[in-house]
Amino acid sequence: MKKLWLFIISCFCLWLFPTQVQADEQMVSVKLVNYIQNTSEMNIKLKGDYLTLSPTLKLKEGVKYKLIVKQGELYIKDSSGRKKIPGSFTLIPESYDQNLIYINDRPYQGAMDFTIENEKYIRPINQLHLEDYLKGVVPFEVFSEWDLEALKAQSLAARTYALMHLNGEQQMDDTIKFQVYGGFSTFERTNQAVEETKGEIITHNGKPIHAFYSASNGGHTESNGNAWGGSDISYYPIKPDPYDPKEPWEITLHKQQLPTEYFLFAWEFPGIWKHFEEKNKEITANIKSWLQSQGYQNTKILSIPHFSISNQQTESGRSINGSITIRFMYQLPGNFVLMDQISLDDVPLTKIRPMIGGSIFRSYLITSFDSSGSAYQMKGNGYGHGVGMSQWGAQQMARAGKSYKQIIQFYFPGTKISSVN
Repeated sequence: MKKLWLFIISCFCLWLFPTQVQADEQMVSVKLVNYIQNTSEMNIKLKGDYLTLSPTLKLKEGVKYKLIVKQGELYIKDSSGRKKIPGSFTLIPESYDQNLIYINDRPYQGAMDFTIENEKYIRPINQLHLEDYLKGVVPFEVFSEWDLEALKAQSLAARTYALMHLNGEQQMDDTIKFQVYGGFSTFERTNQAVEETKGEIITHNGKPIHAFYSASNGGHTESNGNAWGGSDISYYPIKPDPYDPKEPWEITLHKQQLPTEYFLFAWEFPGIWKHFEEKNKEITANIKSWLQSQGYQNTKILSIPHFSISNQQTESGRSINGSITIRFMYQLPGNFVLMDQISLDDVPLTKIRPMIGGSIFRSYLITSFDSSGSAYQMKGNGYGHGVGMSQWGAQQMARAGKSYKQIIQFYFPGTKISSVN
């Protein structure tokens, strides 16, 4: 029980004295979204003994349980039947180092809050030590078999980034919106990198930085001001990166996704709607998600009659604005079908890229664009915003014999590596 109380006390200290807790005692709270998505059911299993802080709810090690949200109420089910849980509940390990919570077969260390989100989804929130959180971040942000010095540089960037978000207004989650977190790590190499840099962070003028990073800057770093606005910060300069492999990408986006006459078919034969498939399935799936956020449900993309990239660029060669027009049809209750069109004219590409998809439209470092013929052809370099450290560039530096300290100094010039203690 001693370890249990130490765990509870450390959580309490983080809440009460967030700036006075040492790095290995800092607690991280991370909402689990990436691997769970939005679901009303999930399976859990425990390794070791856990407390629930509820006298009516006791879970046993090794037993498979199912959590269910039904009509806004949370239930837990095992082989003996289903039991209602009063609101949310928390699982706290009696032994922090030895216990694990499996959610849909993915293991997590530390404590877990299970809450109801939007009255229909189960949303777990994992609470664990910062260093253990990092062990679950590094192998999911980079490849675990990379050179150790690159993994150490990633560990510092991830640790510094996490510390800057511990007491932020937004709850951190496990997606690329913050840092990808995959739960309990068994990757020896990345665990070693975290352990050998324990407590080390990147600072400037004695304060931790935000330590931004992306997969690839395309051979040229970008400033924070160009990427997100605001004043430029000295340790995010615009400069060539000879180590980044550039990561070239290209997109072919068909102008006509579905024949226009399908609009009439949808009116006459409502059952055929589900058989309509656009030419660019992945891109149009992203566009339809965007349309849903604009209030349009059950859509099909007919065409992209206009798509263009402006000639204006930042000093790093990244495009700034663009235009796009989407023509689509949408189905209303009763199988009524309407047609509509949305245009975004000369807007920042930060509004267009999410429509197409960040994993497809990988960066704003566009090297060529052609709208002739039946499709738009776009090519570019890099993957991500390009500010701060290039993860692939860090790996190339490590292969060239550079230390993690040299990597940090190259990508965050003028900063220091300090101890958080």
